[in-house]
Amino acid sequence: MRKDIQGKPLISQVQPPAAIVGGELAIRGSGLAHLGRPAVRIGDVSAPVVIGSDSLVIVKVPEGAHSGELVVDSSGSPSEIWSCDIGITVAENLHPVTSPAVDSFGNIYTTFSGSRGQKVPVAVYKIDLNFNMRPLVTDMMNATAIAVGADDQIYVSSRFDGMVYQVSPTGNMSVFVEGMGVATGICFDHERNMYVGDRSGTIFKVGPDRQIFVYATMEPSISAYHLTWGPDHHLYVAGPTTSSFDSVYRVNSKGEVETWYRGLGRPQGMAFDADGNLYSSASWMGRKGVVRITPDRNVSHFLSGPGIVGLAFMPSRSMLVSTTNAVHRIDVNVRGYQPF
Repeated sequence: MRKDIQGKPLISQVQPPAAIVGGELAIRGSGLAHLGRPAVRIGDVSAPVVIGSDSLVIVKVPEGAHSGELVVDSSGSPSEIWSCDIGITVAENLHPVTSPAVDSFGNIYTTFSGSRGQKVPVAVYKIDLNFNMRPLVTDMMNATAIAVGADDQIYVSSRFDGMVYQVSPTGNMSVFVEGMGVATGICFDHERNMYVGDRSGTIFKVGPDRQIFVYATMEPSISAYHLTWGPDHHLYVAGPTTSSFDSVYRVNSKGEVETWYRGLGRPQGMAFDADGNLYSSASWMGRKGVVRITPDRNVSHFLSGPGIVGLAFMPSRSMLVSTTNAVHRIDVNVRGYQPF
């Protein structure tokens, strides 16, 4: 690679293609520092340079960065604009422990989970299409995972009492099933069956008539099972441990468990896109954020950011990511998979 004919820095690649505040972007090209230490702007905001060389610059996405227009400036000689996807915060002062949920209208549901046994003022929040956040559920302990059913009702697990609650879009709550152990991840399949992960080692299957079956047994997780249903009609499970080389498991219709991919650090919330790619909040090769795994199990770093615990796709083709205290939206132009 070489500088363009005007002597400007030349960007050839930015990886990953998306990030939230605190994430790192690796900028590759030529002439990036040919006249001294480079300066990088994301929109109108200066981005701190972590590593700077003529062919590689790594920057951290700063507070206030919303525009995805990235420019490298080497002593007053700016590069052409490179477009990348930078997230915006849509809600904060939260405590999610896994993925948010989105209904068919685009409303977002997320939690303030709290530590085990902690009674919090609001357990579940609803964020409307204008990103106004309001309390939805107040009387629940340790709200953990959220899923939206085909009926547009919201289903919330509690790792405190082992119940899954059914909540209407207006906040009316009732017990859907109980006796789910340390109930963590939940999801639905294409036939409207619910799956509930008891992190002590059991995956339950709950039919539309609320009949409960033991679907699969697994090694216990120290924190939670995170579940998603794949377009191949298999259940995918992540159960993070203390290892930096954790697995995503696939469970077939007979409840047989196989290791589908191994090599992620603390894989948590997951979702599929319409093309069958799996996205997981995890670290990979020492980089934190969201990874994308293709159907033939090729992995790439899709989004960079700290503290990400889950993700979901919106009808607008945006991605939502939950961190330990907030929810962010990133316009990635990816259509999510819906089982029904």
